[in-house]
Amino acid sequence: MSQLSFLEKLLDGAEVEWLTLSEFAKKIYSGGTPNTKKIEYWENGSVPWMSSGEVNLKIIYKTEKKISSIGLKNSSAKLVPKNSIVMALAGQGKTRGKVARTRIDLTTNQSLAAITFDEKKINTDYIFHFLETQYGSLRKISSGNSGRGGINLQMISNYIAPIPCPDDPKKSLAIQAEIVRILDSYTELTTELTTELSGRKKQYSYYRDQLFRFEKGEVEYLPMGKEGIGKFIRGSGLQKKDFTETGVGCIHYGQIYTHYGTYADQTRTFVSEDFAKKARKARSGDLVIATTSETDEDVCKAVVWLGEADIAVSSDACFYTHSLNPKYVAYFFQTESFQKQKRQYITGAKVRRVNADSLAKILIPVPSPEKQATIVSILDKFDILTSSISEGLPREIELRQKQYEHYRDLLLNFPKKEHQTV
Repeated sequence: MSQLSFLEKLLDGAEVEWLTLSEFAKKIYSGGTPNTKKIEYWENGSVPWMSSGEVNLKIIYKTEKKISSIGLKNSSAKLVPKNSIVMALAGQGKTRGKVARTRIDLTTNQSLAAITFDEKKINTDYIFHFLETQYGSLRKISSGNSGRGGINLQMISNYIAPIPCPDDPKKSLAIQAEIVRILDSYTELTTELTTELSGRKKQYSYYRDQLFRFEKGEVEYLPMGKEGIGKFIRGSGLQKKDFTETGVGCIHYGQIYTHYGTYADQTRTFVSEDFAKKARKARSGDLVIATTSETDEDVCKAVVWLGEADIAVSSDACFYTHSLNPKYVAYFFQTESFQKQKRQYITGAKVRRVNADSLAKILIPVPSPEKQATIVSILDKFDILTSSISEGLPREIELRQKQYEHYRDLLLNFPKKEHQTV
């Protein structure tokens, strides 16, 4: 079915007017944060208080923190009624410009703006879906395109949105509701899949930890740096400026967090032949480990290299060359047993570190090669289901999200008159 024809049929000749948010929103305002040093403002709080990061949830049913009625009264925080929209004015990473719809009464911090509507004229969810299409544009108009840019209330007030036949609220709401119904059908499926993925990941973590638990005396627990078991080797001074278009493969420690999963046989980046000659290189089967991070949870995230050629490894990383099943070692690094041992060796304040000498002291259970292979075979199935971007649930979620974005852009791509600009 042609989506354009469907939209024309839905509008049934109705004009679409582009109005500024201030023309049809009831109120646009920012929030505030009660004094965190005042215990009575937070202790036993009953009023949901939303931080800017929570906008990524898209639909707000609850908040991580709550404030007290005294905290609300004695701060710039303001109540936001349910079925409103909240927009991130600022925030780390890609948060700025994102929107969420509220399903509870709440308050927000100062980095969020609330937009409320007259429900007899405007469907909040319709505006939410439209503003999701405007993420790039909203970031562009903010005060600077860097991570420190911001959106202010005036920018939001002047931002325009398409309202079908605003002079006929009944017909307008019917059109808005039908568009919301179609788009929500896609978001609900994505939510269901995401919930299922979360459950599968918990199940995966449980079984992974169980598989690495052995009866007393069943296996030896040996230091990872024991002779004949393995050796940790620090990476060399590889920086992003050393990357080349082609050449010898390399792994930069930052990529372990952002690009790689449990294992890889291709690198994302390369270095020159001359640079590679001087670099320390991991061989096929070696585990490449990021030894620095901003959080305790992420430090020592690792990927096993399964490619044929040797690869260069950056500083702030090390690689583990060993006599064990490569994937067995990689999965061990994901277990609570490893994490618990790792924590005692973490150093640093803002940047958290674990050095190669400390990793060598961590004990790893060493069953027979056949048992290692069996454990790997079981965990590979879970890993594909929960982590693979080419198959499994993550792939399915990605496809559904793209499908939603496709229809969202089609259904909300109303033409503007020449003098109307966002």
